[in-house]
Amino acid sequence: MRTVLRRSRATGPAAVLAALLGLLMVLGLSAPASASGLNDAADSMKKVQVYVDPSMSSRFSKDQADRLAKKLKDADKPIFIAVLPASDAYPTKNLFGDLRTKVGIVGVYGIWRGDQFQANSDAKALSKAATDRIAGAAFRSNPKDIDATLTEFVDGAAEQTKGEGPQHSTSIAWVLIPVLLIVLLGVGVFLLFRRARKRKEERARAELAQLRTVVDEDITAFGEELDRLDFSPGAPGADDAQRADYTSALDSYDLAKRTMDEAKGPEDVRPVTEALEQGRFALATLAARREGRPLPERRVPCFFDPRHGPSTTDVTWAPEGGAPRSVPACADDAARISLGQDPAVRTVETEHGHQPYWNAGPAYSPWAGGYFGGGMLPGLLVGTMLGSALSTPGYAYAGGHGDGGGGYDDNGGADAGEYSGADFDPSDFGNDFGDGDGGGFDGGGGFDGGGDFGGGGDFGSFGD
Repeated sequence: MRTVLRRSRATGPAAVLAALLGLLMVLGLSAPASASGLNDAADSMKKVQVYVDPSMSSRFSKDQADRLAKKLKDADKPIFIAVLPASDAYPTKNLFGDLRTKVGIVGVYGIWRGDQFQANSDAKALSKAATDRIAGAAFRSNPKDIDATLTEFVDGAAEQTKGEGPQHSTSIAWVLIPVLLIVLLGVGVFLLFRRARKRKEERARAELAQLRTVVDEDITAFGEELDRLDFSPGAPGADDAQRADYTSALDSYDLAKRTMDEAKGPEDVRPVTEALEQGRFALATLAARREGRPLPERRVPCFFDPRHGPSTTDVTWAPEGGAPRSVPACADDAARISLGQDPAVRTVETEHGHQPYWNAGPAYSPWAGGYFGGGMLPGLLVGTMLGSALSTPGYAYAGGHGDGGGGYDDNGGADAGEYSGADFDPSDFGNDFGDGDGGGFDGGGGFDGGGDFGGGGDFGSFGD
């Protein structure tokens, strides 16, 4: 009796352990598999473009897989094939989308699962309609023959698929030649860049010298206005507001002179004319206070010559050969135009003699921008030489910025055979394998087992 008890004690834990192991095996076989199956498939497809699940080796041998991989390498096209069992390790839902995401290459993807075959593709590699027809024809021509179906599909798809495969052959020469070309290109770009920079610096110096003459004339004219001004801050009739206007005008004059002395390029001229515009408005305000008139409205300078001071009204005017437009004018120029006379236009020296500043070229854009502001200049100067320059994307003096916007480029800009990762159009790959609701070609209107096009059939019916 004691012997029986000892054997029971000895075998009891072993029996329990065996039962637990058996239960774990049952649970392991019955539970859905993890994503390791898709991970293995993706790793193999990125290298040799073919993956065969071990459980399918009896139906698609290693030799057949090797021949298919060689065919894909020789074809040098981004075509990827997976041979999978119809098991929970490869659920039909999102099978194509998940596999495409893990492989990450823009291309054509064919999956044989159990007794079904279906293919999808990125539009940049092969159209969905073409992929659909090639896959359907190969499947129907070779019922349940995996090797023949996949071989025919690869042969047909390779003739139309764009891009290069991940096994694209390389040699030392093909590696060195691009490197050398890149080096030479880099040297060439550097020399061109240095030459272009030198030319740009020379052009900037020439433009600054050209502008300096005009701006110095503007500063001198404003200084003369200050000298002619009969105003003493300490006079009995002067008040704090008048003294503030006078101080503002003096400060603007000093700022304009100092800024121009420190200018290094044409773009440094804009703050000079901005200061002069501010100073002239301060003088106009001071004159109104002293004469007991209403304070002037803050307006841009006279379009015809900013030295005339702030504009008082808008007039309709057209440059020679141009369309009429509304421009701001001082009182004197507005009166001249109303009488049919020409306004007193600011002219500058050019290689063609004295010309209105708007016909003197783009070098004057920072000068004009400081007076009028970059936003309104193109509209005022449309049809003139300066207006043409200001309306181009290269106009930078006005301080404008492009929005830099752009439409979405599917696959993140990647072309067939290039890596895009998860950045691809999910509608190209549907949701489910063999499911007519988004999983088949053309929204589920793929081939059916009877060989019909569309009609609501799907690739899942290939195995029926």
